[in-house]
Amino acid sequence: MSSDKKVDCSRRNLVFATAAVGGVATVATAVPFVASMLPSERAKAAGAPVEVDISKLAPGEMLRVEWRGKPVWIVYRTQEMIDSLKKVNDQVADPMSKRPMQPDYIKGDERSIKPEYLVVVGICTHLGCSPTDKFKTGAESDIDPNWPGGFFCPCHGSTFDLSGRVYKNKPAPDNLEVPPHYYMSDTRILIGEDKKA
Repeated sequence: MSSDKKVDCSRRNLVFATAAVGGVATVATAVPFVASMLPSERAKAAGAPVEVDISKLAPGEMLRVEWRGKPVWIVYRTQEMIDSLKKVNDQVADPMSKRPMQPDYIKGDERSIKPEYLVVVGICTHLGCSPTDKFKTGAESDIDPNWPGGFFCPCHGSTFDLSGRVYKNKPAPDNLEVPPHYYMSDTRILIGEDKKA
């Protein structure tokens, strides 16, 4: 074998070795980079459904939980609260909740699976402020002498009834969002997942 062929073989082997090392280095660099794009365990947990025990919630009370970084309100409505809903149908902007702010199985003025429980995301649909509960009625509410109870957003004055439906001529364009949820039992709700899922 001539010395030229020995040099060519050595050069070829050097090129292959360099390419192999470069390939290994590329894979070693790419794996952590791609892995960093996957959601962390904390992020997965933040997007996971939330199981809520409502056994200690009394009529007229509201429970606050967090789902996907958003406040979710669960209101145990009294019969008087439920009865007030039909009375304000002509005052709210979307009385039958035709705009897509809730899953398909949430219908009517109650906007709930069970009439006594309201489950809504507590974020105003105007600019993302968090309304406050104003369950006291009439003059005692500090809103209106005829106030039937509901929610008030102090940022720009949007008002919502006890189903989270926005009143007419308010800055908020839509009703409060109803998250997907279902009842695992009489006292447990899973927020963030439909029963069919």
